[in-house]
Amino acid sequence: MITFTIALIALIVGYVLYGRFINRIFVPDNRPTPAVSMADGVDYIVLPPWKLFMIQFLNIAGLGPIFGAIMGAQFGTGAYLWIVFGTIFGGAVHDFFVGSISMRHSGESLPQIVGRFLGSGMKRVMCVFTIALLILVAAVWVEGPADILGRMTDGYVSVMAWIVAIFIYYVLATMLPIDKIIGKIYPIFAATLLFMAVGIMVMLYVKCPDLPEMWEGFGTKYDPAPIFPMLFISIACGAISGFHATQSPLMARCIGNERLARPVFYGAMVTEGIVALVWAAAATVFYHDNGIADSAGKAFSAAAVAFGISNEWLGTIGGTIATLGIVVASISSGDTALRSARLIVADFFSIGQHSVLRRVMVSVPIFIVTLLVLVYSLNDANGFKIIWRYFAWCNQTLAVFALWAITVYLVQERKNYLASLLPALFMTAVCSTYIVMAPEGFALPATVGYPVGAFAVAATGFMFLRWIRKVRSATRL
Repeated sequence: MITFTIALIALIVGYVLYGRFINRIFVPDNRPTPAVSMADGVDYIVLPPWKLFMIQFLNIAGLGPIFGAIMGAQFGTGAYLWIVFGTIFGGAVHDFFVGSISMRHSGESLPQIVGRFLGSGMKRVMCVFTIALLILVAAVWVEGPADILGRMTDGYVSVMAWIVAIFIYYVLATMLPIDKIIGKIYPIFAATLLFMAVGIMVMLYVKCPDLPEMWEGFGTKYDPAPIFPMLFISIACGAISGFHATQSPLMARCIGNERLARPVFYGAMVTEGIVALVWAAAATVFYHDNGIADSAGKAFSAAAVAFGISNEWLGTIGGTIATLGIVVASISSGDTALRSARLIVADFFSIGQHSVLRRVMVSVPIFIVTLLVLVYSLNDANGFKIIWRYFAWCNQTLAVFALWAITVYLVQERKNYLASLLPALFMTAVCSTYIVMAPEGFALPATVGYPVGAFAVAATGFMFLRWIRKVRSATRL
C-alpha cells in the first residue's frame, strides 16, 4: 500500500505544481471565449464551472480508466508508475492544451487544430481517422452496458431492447443542445462514477492488502507480455488518450473564462488518473484473492473483475450503484463520441449546426455507419475484441498527432515546447512499436519492433529539428 499511497499523493501534487506550470505556459487571459462570442444555444453555451468539470470528466473517463487499468494491473507497479507519470506529464498536458488551443481558435475540433499546425493534408487524414475512431467508440460501448442492464433487470427487459434504447438515447444526445440532456444528467452520471471510485479506494485502505511495491521490481507481475509497449496501450484513458482530444473541444465551446482551463481540462484528467490508479490496485487484490495471480486478465474478463469487485466490496446497494457507474461510464463515452463526430464533420464542410435540419443531415450518415459496425460486433463472436484492439491503437495514435500539433503551436507562440515534445516522442515510440509487435498489427518479434520504434523517434525528432531551425531562421530575417 505504500507505493499506491505515494502514487495517489503524487497525482494530487502533480495537479497543484505541474498543472500550475503548464497553466503559466499557456497564460490564460480575459479575452471573450467562443462560448461568449459565438453563442448559438446548441453547442456554444456558457456552463457553470462545476458542470464543466463533471461533464469533461465523464466525457473523457468512460470505461477506459476502469477496464484499461484492470487489464494493465498484470504489469504490477509498472501500471502505477505509468498512470502517475502518464497522467501528469502526458494526458493532462495533452487534454489541457487541446482544450485551450480550441478556445483560442473559435472552439475548433481536433482535425481543424491538427490541420492548422500540421498542414491541410494532415487535416483531411485526421478528419477521417478521428471519425472512424469515434464511431468505433460509440459501437463498442453499446453492447456492454446493454448486457449489464439486461442482467440487472433479470431478463425482464432483453439485451436487444436495451441496445435499442441506448442507441435512441445516443441519437437524442447527439442532436439536442448540449444543455438539454448532457448538461442535466452528466453531473449525476459523473457523481455515480466518482462514488464508485471513492468507495473502492476506501475499501482498499480498510482491507490494507499486500500490494506490489516499487522496490520489488517494475516488470510484468502476472503476464509475460513485454511491458513496452503493451502497458502503454492497455492503460490509455487513465494516463493519456487521443480520444480526449476529441472531447476537450466540446467543453472549450462552453467555458466562459479561460482561467477555468486548468481545473476543467488538467483537473479532470488527474481525477481520471486517480480512478485508474484505484482500479489497478483493486484488480491486483482481486486476482490474488481469487487464486488467479498467475493468469491475471485471462481467467476473468475486465467486466467480470469490475462487477466482482463492486459487489464483493461495496455490498448490495453500493455494488448496484457502482455497477450503474460502469453502465453510465460506457454510455457517456458513446453519446459524446457521436456528438464529436457530428461537430467534426460539420466543421470540415463548414455546415452550421444551429438548424435542426442541418444537424440531421450531418448526423444520419454517422448513425448508419455506427449501426453497421454495431451489427458486425453483435454477429461476430470476436467482433467486440477485434474492434477494441484496433480502437486501442487508433486511440493512442490520435494522441501522437495531437501532441505534435500542440508542440508546433508552442513553438510558434514562443513558449516552452518541451512540455509536449517529450511526451510526443515517447508516444511515437509506443505506437510505432506496438503496431509492429501486436497480433492485430504485423505480429513481429521485439527484435524488430524496438528498432522500428527507435527509428520512428529518430526520424520524427530529426524532422522537428529541421523545421524548428527553419522557423528560427525565418524569424531572424
